[in-house]
Amino acid sequence: MTTFKILVNGYARKTSDGWLATPNTILIEDSGKKILVDPGMNKELLEKGMANAGISKSDIDLIFVTHRHSDHILNIRMFPETDYCDPTELIRGQKIILYSDKIPGTSIQVIKTPGHLEDHASLMIDTDKGKVCIAGDLFWWTDDQEQKTDRESLINLKDLSGNDEKTQIESRKKILDLADWIIPGHGKMFKVIK
Repeated sequence: MTTFKILVNGYARKTSDGWLATPNTILIEDSGKKILVDPGMNKELLEKGMANAGISKSDIDLIFVTHRHSDHILNIRMFPETDYCDPTELIRGQKIILYSDKIPGTSIQVIKTPGHLEDHASLMIDTDKGKVCIAGDLFWWTDDQEQKTDRESLINLKDLSGNDEKTQIESRKKILDLADWIIPGHGKMFKVIK
């Protein structure tokens, strides 16, 4: 069975000149591998989360990013020797390995969920809680927003930095039909109401 742990509780705050943000960062253990999802940009919080979980940088076998916004990827620089995976490529050193459907060597399903960005993807894992989707910024809230998780509110959630609202709505419907639980990019994990 695949296991997961939220190492960093994400946040997103609009400031007078931009944003202060880092995403939920998740550790997945699957097929004997430790996969870090969306390492974020707050180095101190990531180091603290890893220490609390009893893991070091050298324990991480792979880093997966749901999309390439800087608040989700900046901490990759902490892991210069670690394999890196985006929604279509696994990078090992200077080698690019193309893949589809599952992260190579794991049972972790990669689902394309465009809308926030064209190449955005979510991960679906089978756990003892049921199907858990690590959704990146398919769903996300600022710290001052109420996190409403009924289906209509989730489908129509305004994305302050999305690029294709119509496509994102379709991606959201797909994930809501598949998942039992969702970990958003910023906000608390929630149960999908069927």
